[in-house]
Amino acid sequence: MIQFQCFTSELSKQSLWNYIEHLNKSYTPKTVKRKLATLKAFTHHLLIRDIIDCNPFDKIETSIKEPVILPKTIPLDTIGEILCFAYTQIEKSNTDYKKNSAIRNAAVLELLFATGARVAEICNLHSQDVDFIGKSVKLYGKGSKERIIPIENTSVLTILSDYYFIHEEKISDCGYFFVNKYGKRLTEQSVRCMINSYCQTCGISMHITPHMFRHSFATLLLEQDVDIRYIQKLLGHSSITTTQIYTHVTSAKQKEIIKTKHPRNNLNIN
Repeated sequence: MIQFQCFTSELSKQSLWNYIEHLNKSYTPKTVKRKLATLKAFTHHLLIRDIIDCNPFDKIETSIKEPVILPKTIPLDTIGEILCFAYTQIEKSNTDYKKNSAIRNAAVLELLFATGARVAEICNLHSQDVDFIGKSVKLYGKGSKERIIPIENTSVLTILSDYYFIHEEKISDCGYFFVNKYGKRLTEQSVRCMINSYCQTCGISMHITPHMFRHSFATLLLEQDVDIRYIQKLLGHSSITTTQIYTHVTSAKQKEIIKTKHPRNNLNIN
C-alpha cells in the first residue's frame, strides 16, 4: 500500500517523460506503445476513482511511430521452381506411400498460393469446405470469419481432386481435408518442414515460410492492378489498413524497376 501511495504521489508529467525515455531505450516501438497504453488506462482508472486529481497523460504527446515492416515475398520464378519440384517428387516416387505424400504436398503448396490463405486456415480445412463442383474453398479466418475463395486454375483443381481421390477414406474418418500418414490432421509445423525440405533439396537459399505465399499472393495481384478492396476480401482482412501494407511493397518494386530498367540508363550523353 505504501508503494502504491508513493507511485500515485510521484505520478507527474516529468516522471512520465522519464519513463517513456527509459522505454524507448529498452524496447521496440511496438512494445513501448503497448506498455504506455496499459499505463494510460490505469491512470484513467485512478482518475475515475478520485485517487489522483488529474491524468498526466492529458498533458503530454505519446505518439510512438512504428517502423513499417514490409511483408517478405517470394519471387514468382521461385514459386514456380518450388511447384515444379513438388510435381517432380510425384513422378519420382517409387512407392505408393511416397507418391501419396507427394501429391498431398503439391496440393498444399498449390492451395497456399492459389488462395493466399494462412497455413492454419489450410490445415483447418474440413472435407466439406472444398467444393469441387463450385470450384471454391471455404476458409475460416481470425475470429472464425468465413470467406469463400474461388479456384479457377485447372492444375490446382486437378491436384486437389487427385489428392482427395487417394485419401478420401482417411479424410472421411478424420474430418479434416489434409491428413498426415497416420490419418490425423496435417499440422502447420509439418507444412513448414515440408517447404524447408523442398527448398533445401532444390537449392533455394532463401528462407521461405508458408505465410510468404500469402504475402506473394497479395503483392502479385496488386502488381497486376487488382483493386485493393478485392484483395482485402480475399485475404480476409477486416480493415483495408491492414491490406495497404502491400502498397508499400509494390512502391518499393516500382522504385527498383525505375532504377534498373528505365531506358535513360542506356543513354550515354557527354
